Amino acid sequence: MLYAATLVAPEDAVFLPETVVAAAVEPLGARVVNRHILADKALDLVIEGPEGLLAELRAAAEASVFHFPLDICVQPWEGRKKMLLVADMDSTIIGCECLDELADFAGVKTRVADITERAMRGDLPFEAALRERVAMIAGLPLADLQLCYDQRVKLNPGARTLARTMAAYGARCLLVSGGFTFFAEKVAEAAGFHAARANWLETADGALTGRVGEPILGRAAKLQALQDEAAGLGLDLSQSLAVGDGANDLAMIEAAGLGVAYRAKPVVAARADARVDRTDLTALLYFQGYREAEFVA
Repeated sequence: MLYAATLVAPEDAVFLPETVVAAAVEPLGARVVNRHILADKALDLVIEGPEGLLAELRAAAEASVFHFPLDICVQPWEGRKKMLLVADMDSTIIGCECLDELADFAGVKTRVADITERAMRGDLPFEAALRERVAMIAGLPLADLQLCYDQRVKLNPGARTLARTMAAYGARCLLVSGGFTFFAEKVAEAAGFHAARANWLETADGALTGRVGEPILGRAAKLQALQDEAAGLGLDLSQSLAVGDGANDLAMIEAAGLGVAYRAKPVVAARADARVDRTDLTALLYFQGYREAEFVA
């Protein structure tokens, strides 16, 4: 059986330690039989080995490059290009937590951010934590939502290239957020996603009421969104890619054909198929075998 070990390094990396990976998999009865250059700092190693060896190969390869500044993904060679992308928004596609930033406008950011951090680590139930945080920004003028978007919300490096490249090659791209539709719809359009699902904030008289619409889109709803999109497209979940950073992303990450933890909390990083800690979101394209020349800017 053939496996792919994809190595992606930052632009300032000196080299890609492919010989280290090759040496690490040999004791498992596997060997590198080919290599494909994807970019100056990205390559695929084609590994031949027994069927059912994925977990062992992944552990050995990841351990071998632990001290190198790069990201690595080990997976079966066949079926790598996914036809469905489901991505978290806050701290994944964008570089902030929108609710924390709204709380800054309301003067309660420290308190709200502490709850956010605990919820994303999995220490608090997401739904209850969301209700508590939204209650703390009751009375915030709606005009501040636009100010927050304009001043605080920025796409993470590689986000636009990821969505637009996958879309150009026929994949469906969905942004699914435990945040809010006001931001998710704008971010989806800016990055090139086909659609967005998120929570909505109740408003009255030009301000937030402090309540969030029910039912809340949390961990189970993110998984359901992945399943619904795959079923609607007639895809098996093995043909999907999910990426996120927090505990409420874990169910969809574990269910997807390739689940990726992006700058993630430890509980997510430990259970994802691959992690992106050193490079940007274009790593998800390299993991699928895309060459840099195929990227849609």
